[in-house]
Amino acid sequence: MKFKSLIQLLISLFFFGGILSCSSSKLASKVQRDNFSTEQKILISQNTEEIPMRVFLTTNEKDSLLLRKKSHDVVPSNEDELLVHFINRLLSTVQDSMSLGVGIAAPQVGILKNIIWVQRFDKEDFPFEVYLNPKIVQYSVKKQPCPEGCLSIPNKRATTQNRAYAILLEYDKLDGSHHVEMVEDFTAVIFQHEIDHLDGILFTDHLTDDKITK
Repeated sequence: MKFKSLIQLLISLFFFGGILSCSSSKLASKVQRDNFSTEQKILISQNTEEIPMRVFLTTNEKDSLLLRKKSHDVVPSNEDELLVHFINRLLSTVQDSMSLGVGIAAPQVGILKNIIWVQRFDKEDFPFEVYLNPKIVQYSVKKQPCPEGCLSIPNKRATTQNRAYAILLEYDKLDGSHHVEMVEDFTAVIFQHEIDHLDGILFTDHLTDDKITK
């Protein structure tokens, strides 16, 4: 009887342990997919995908503080409806007639996540493409001067001198696939500009005051 009871106890522990393990796994998965804080969710969900979000500006003290913060990676998923919604709103923002930029980063609308849109001037029809968790893993020694402006820095343009001509880029797509790509010329500058935003860096940080033009 004692041996039988011990066997039953072990079976019970194994069974319930499996349930707990499974439940914990599902909970961890749910937490992992929860890409946004409550405050971020409210900000993203305020309007439909077609409505641009407010662009944060360096001329606003509170905005400026957020633009200097470092962003965080997201978990890519086509099934994350809020992530998809945000990505589409971010595109609406950069393509809005009040903005008309060639790229935008999530921090520029107050969302500290590693997401950017870039217009690909190195591809036919110059499409906008979204990149999640982008990282530059290698810069070319060759540099290129490039006129730059920023949606978050009103009425200022200048020519940077230290942008790499080519970069080796790693990024995720919304479907979860991971990619490595070499990008060159002006499009490489856009990537460098937008990825800087994810680290709280502005294009004016690459300049001295006397090089900035209005």
